[in-house]
Amino acid sequence: MSQAFFVTGTDTEVGKTFITCALMQSLRDMKKTVIGYKPIAAGAELSHHGLLNEDALLLQQHGSFDLPYEAINPIVFAPPIAPHIAAQQAGQVISMARVDAGFQQLKTQGADIVLVEGAGGWRLPLGDGQYLSDWVADKQLPVILVVGMKLGCLNHAILTAESIIACGLKIAGWVANSPASEQAYLTANIDYLRQHIDAPYFGHMPFMPQADALEAAQCLDVAAML
Repeated sequence: MSQAFFVTGTDTEVGKTFITCALMQSLRDMKKTVIGYKPIAAGAELSHHGLLNEDALLLQQHGSFDLPYEAINPIVFAPPIAPHIAAQQAGQVISMARVDAGFQQLKTQGADIVLVEGAGGWRLPLGDGQYLSDWVADKQLPVILVVGMKLGCLNHAILTAESIIACGLKIAGWVANSPASEQAYLTANIDYLRQHIDAPYFGHMPFMPQADALEAAQCLDVAAML
């Protein structure tokens, strides 16, 4: 049975997908088979295959197995807004049973690792008082935290780490990601977080104008995951 991890971020637009793809490539470089799962996505283009989310397509591309899009991203909405609002607009309810069924199906594919990428930040609302983090806690998935290195990141990172631990979960590791030009006092901020997040530090991902998971994988040391 596959080992699974949940990848979350300190906010939206902090590079979760880029880091997830880099993690997938790092694991493949270590001769591990890996699948990426994006159970819920908002922001998609209509194609002759239906709605397709760019992040989910990247996870599909970097996986070790040739799997259909629907297996990677079972729930997708067109507008790039909070999923629970998109679901309301579409007259739908986000089904956690569907999220779980997709996850369980991927775990039977024989991959060494399944990386589940969240949407937005840790406490993503799904409607009816549900949060995606509740599902992660129910599955007891170790969490990989992507910290967007920008103004406010120390507060966001510490609060997110505290919330993950309060849910009874382990932080498997964290990545400092620079989604834009390098932050002032970057080294000092990383040093502070290394002292205050009780989890392995997988490394710093510098700003890359042209995102390349093959190159990015070289910036990460994920041995502590295994």
